[in-house]
Amino acid sequence: MSDSDKKQEALDRRYIRMATIWAENSYCKRRQVGALIVNEKMIISDGYNGTPAGFENVCEDEENVTKPYVLHAEANAITKIARSNNSSDGATMYVTAAPCIECAKLIIQAGIKRVVYSEKYRLEDGINLLKRAGIEVVYIENQ
Repeated sequence: MSDSDKKQEALDRRYIRMATIWAENSYCKRRQVGALIVNEKMIISDGYNGTPAGFENVCEDEENVTKPYVLHAEANAITKIARSNNSSDGATMYVTAAPCIECAKLIIQAGIKRVVYSEKYRLEDGINLLKRAGIEVVYIENQ
């Protein structure tokens, strides 16, 4: 492994740890997910799974089923970009869980070129779509 590869891996691990800490902001009980969007070593957006702005911070119903309007961490981070002066074009997304197919579509449309994640999911359709779109996908095991 080259020095630049080692540096990139160390950076990836650092940002994934930060995304893991950011996930703690989620009010969701079943699963807390965090995401960061980084461009040129600057965090330009962040997100965690939760309800839309102005809604009560309760993600699950009485049967512990996630409410249909809960936003995923990736969607929150991408939509936050839309309200800023930043651009996600060419950026890297760090997310604690493998993106679902809906989030993968948003990632592609946002121009994100690299996705680093630390928790696999039983469905891999989101990961497969990202790869099909030519996005570099990196799995880093949680430490």
